[in-house]
Amino acid sequence: MQPILSNYTASITELKKSPTQLLKDAGNEAVAILNHNVASAYLVPSELYEKMIDIIDDYYLAKEVEKRLNYDESELIEVNIDDI
Repeated sequence: MQPILSNYTASITELKKSPTQLLKDAGNEAVAILNHNVASAYLVPSELYEKMIDIIDDYYLAKEVEKRLNYDESELIEVNIDDI
């Protein structure tokens, strides 16, 4: 059985009738759109979506920082500042 990852649900029929009302009723939370009682999509308010994207960006940035901090000393290149 597929979990529903939202506190709010609506049918596709309800979505067709009034997507704006669904978002309003859910506040700033996602709405699981159900098709035959199975989540087929999630309707996400723009503010929440932007937060999600920020979290994902921060995650990938942290991974890149971690990768660069775990360098091998043999990969370092000595540079004279006067040559730059």
